[in-house]
Amino acid sequence: MKFMKENLAVGFMLFALFLGAGNIIFPPELGQNAGTNFIPSIIGFLITGVGLPLIGIIAVAKNGGDLQVVANRINPVFSLIFTSVVYLSIGPLFAIPRTGAVTYEIGIAPFLSESAGTSGLLITSFIFFAIVLYLSLNPSKLVDRIGKVLTPALLIVIALLAIKAFVTPMGEFGEPHDVYTTHAFSESFIQGYLTMDVLASLVFGIVIVQSLQAKGIKDRAKQVKTTIFAGIVAALGLAFVYISLEYIGATSIDAIGYIGDGGTIIAQSANALYGSFGNIILSAVIILACITTAVGLVSANASFFNKLFPNLSYKTLAIVFTLFSFVISNFGLSKLLSITLPVLMFIYPIAIVLMFLVLFDQLFNRRPIVYILALIATALVSLYDGIKTAGFSIGWYEELLKSLPLYDQSIGWVVPAIVGMVIGWIIHLLTKK
Repeated sequence: MKFMKENLAVGFMLFALFLGAGNIIFPPELGQNAGTNFIPSIIGFLITGVGLPLIGIIAVAKNGGDLQVVANRINPVFSLIFTSVVYLSIGPLFAIPRTGAVTYEIGIAPFLSESAGTSGLLITSFIFFAIVLYLSLNPSKLVDRIGKVLTPALLIVIALLAIKAFVTPMGEFGEPHDVYTTHAFSESFIQGYLTMDVLASLVFGIVIVQSLQAKGIKDRAKQVKTTIFAGIVAALGLAFVYISLEYIGATSIDAIGYIGDGGTIIAQSANALYGSFGNIILSAVIILACITTAVGLVSANASFFNKLFPNLSYKTLAIVFTLFSFVISNFGLSKLLSITLPVLMFIYPIAIVLMFLVLFDQLFNRRPIVYILALIATALVSLYDGIKTAGFSIGWYEELLKSLPLYDQSIGWVVPAIVGMVIGWIIHLLTKK
């Protein structure tokens, strides 16, 4: 019984680490855009928002919970660069500042006057990151602080919104908008990138392993088993949250009209469901979710770069990353999101392909050639996807890529990745002696 309780606590911690700003603001917007195409939309979003992160947790857990060790199989230089980019992307450059910005814009700003402006964001983010830093300074206590305290509270307030929405829905499903009329699945699949959960799954493994070691669990097999169990618990929790929030968005148009902004949709929906009390519920969800995610990301980044630069202590790095995130968060949510997506369009497909290769690398004896060809083929497409998302274009290159299957759905990298992997595998078979 105690074993199950402890494992559930680790699972709850992982769920809370995943459930951050994007996980709450993107599904309601998808719901409004998808409308009657709710089913294909939620399936696409669940693949990138739940299925792939679970696979990532399993893949990394089976390899010691360390992304850099996994990436070293390809090339040490690639490992250093790619791993650092992943950590910084889901850390102080994008994801951690976003938690502070979302906390203010959705959790605090609705209760303030319009005159609060930048000073309100400044004060809120200062208090927010002070709490994050305090909770991050002792990573061995993350399971107790998050898994046993914050996550149950978070689940309760989300359940209040979800149950009310299912029992007394605000209205019927709306009509699909724009690209969601024909490509609800693929567009929702891409929107799942913005949660950053696949990238997070590759680095949260080290946080879990550290927490387990602090509790005296040193056996590698037991660590892997516990981490996989935690991944399943987290995946079930995330699926419940995503389905609920997208359903709220899909049925909200009759009550609040078409808005097209996830934060505003969920805020007005909470008000429609519970009145002014709904805003309090939503504020609690946002603040708890963003704090837990920020703590996990600060801890993961400080642990990784402490290993990379042993002369810099975990405590020093945690303080530096928290202060940097505090400064960046004051640029505002819209600015952060506009910068984030082009970067994610480039590195997300690479992370997905790497994750699958790691999971099945025993089939090709971990030969670097298989990794290299698959990842180069992926990068040749995903790099241009990032460039295009940033508003630039290279005419002849785009015309070349348009001939790829699934390119119009922004997942044109899939077939080149498979071709690169197959060619690498054939080379492995011919030269394995």
